[in-house]
Amino acid sequence: MLGILYDVHGNLPALEAVLAEAEGEGIDEWLLGGDYCAFGPWPVETLARLRQLEPATWLRGNGERWLVDPPTEMAAEQRAFIFAALASAIAELPAQDVDALVGLPTLAEREDAFYCHGSPLSDVESFPPVPAEEDLRLLAGVKERQVVFGHSHLQFRRGGPAETDLVNPGSVGMPLDGDPRAGWAIRREEGDLELRRTAYDVTPAVAKMRAYDWGERVAQRLLHGRDP
Repeated sequence: MLGILYDVHGNLPALEAVLAEAEGEGIDEWLLGGDYCAFGPWPVETLARLRQLEPATWLRGNGERWLVDPPTEMAAEQRAFIFAALASAIAELPAQDVDALVGLPTLAEREDAFYCHGSPLSDVESFPPVPAEEDLRLLAGVKERQVVFGHSHLQFRRGGPAETDLVNPGSVGMPLDGDPRAGWAIRREEGDLELRRTAYDVTPAVAKMRAYDWGERVAQRLLHGRDP
């Protein structure tokens, strides 16, 4: 049985709650879809906990790539927030961990599904919850497959073009779909994929985020499951 975790973002209490629930499900393999540490309160501890999950397939998200290749084409306020959050993560993570995260693969084509962070095309362009003109471009040639992706922190499942089944397990550490519970998924032995939500106490994470001068935006996301 496969546990599927995306967008943990350094939120250790959310991760621990999910893992406690997963323990009762008999999960014996993991798919980790990127964005593990940055923009969250416990980057080092979260990475250490994820490394205890074996066997696991790890993918690189934009949050890992941005540790060495941060974005620049955006509004000044958004850029300032992103750069401050990345600087905090870089200051806490050992250099060898940064190198290891940046070197992770971006895609995993397994028998059960095609896994990526944002889409087969990009780690920062993701499928929306409703069909869009961009869907076919984002598939980048993938067809007749289930495509599992994250990045947008919105949990949903829908049909896509070229007979694809598009699945976003949601975000473990920072949901943005109006539900602050941790989002993740299980693939059962018969192949069925089940979307899950797990409640946890957000109070410690909110308090820790407010200790960062850039952290109030994240604190509000944790509290309300959406952007402030």
